[in-house]
Amino acid sequence: MPRPELLEQIYTIVDQIPAGRVTTYGRIAAMTEGATPRMVGSAMRHLPDGHQLPWHRVIAASLKLADHGGAARQHQKLRDEGVAFDAKGRVPAHLVWPD
Repeated sequence: MPRPELLEQIYTIVDQIPAGRVTTYGRIAAMTEGATPRMVGSAMRHLPDGHQLPWHRVIAASLKLADHGGAARQHQKLRDEGVAFDAKGRVPAHLVWPD
């Protein structure tokens, strides 16, 4: 689990992802002071109950959803925000935030 100051940075960045857009674990890591993509994934897996962070907007660098227990829910939440997936299950690159 990332250090508390890195968690705060990660969660602050995730909170800024606009609806209908996505970003990657790696992009979030690059915006912090030392987190790795795996740390970002760990932070997403360990979100506290009742949080309001848009965790579903964080995806793999392949622009596909990671294979995890919440993948179906994540897919639906993104679709509800207007995110379309291509035939291979990828999010179009123009939806990656930040530009």
